[in-house]
Amino acid sequence: MTEVTPNLPHFGSFCKYCFMGTLLLDNTGFSFYTFVRCEPGEYIIRLEMNPSSDYRAFVKELGAEYIGGCVNWVYFRRKAELGSFELLSDIDSRLTHLSRIDRMLSLICLANLILGITNSLNQARYGWLNLLCAAMLSYALGRIHGMKAALEKQRSLHE
Repeated sequence: MTEVTPNLPHFGSFCKYCFMGTLLLDNTGFSFYTFVRCEPGEYIIRLEMNPSSDYRAFVKELGAEYIGGCVNWVYFRRKAELGSFELLSDIDSRLTHLSRIDRMLSLICLANLILGITNSLNQARYGWLNLLCAAMLSYALGRIHGMKAALEKQRSLHE
């Protein structure tokens, strides 16, 4: 593998390249990562909202490698040749995962809504940005609630 771009801040760049599947992340220190070229499909990369070291040890037993993390998100990779790699294999774990995301986004949405209304009432110039963020987060929350409802329906069919 050849190094492409050293020491990129992880938050914005990691997500972009991770999901494209053509570049691979390699941890080089606190909050910085190096992207290295790999063959498309060589690795399966998954993320989970669970930063506990016990969980990381569990995933390591599955043959995956802990790549790094960003706030509450942790990233793992595993060679595709080892077979499928799913962190959320059952309905209950998917529902728990979506509930965690739901709680986090709800708090951020509420904060943006409050800030947007406060800024608009105080005639701040950019209060509409907070309201726009709240609207986009509300849309995302609606999508998450739809996914949760579909999973709960699927779970009730299997019981």
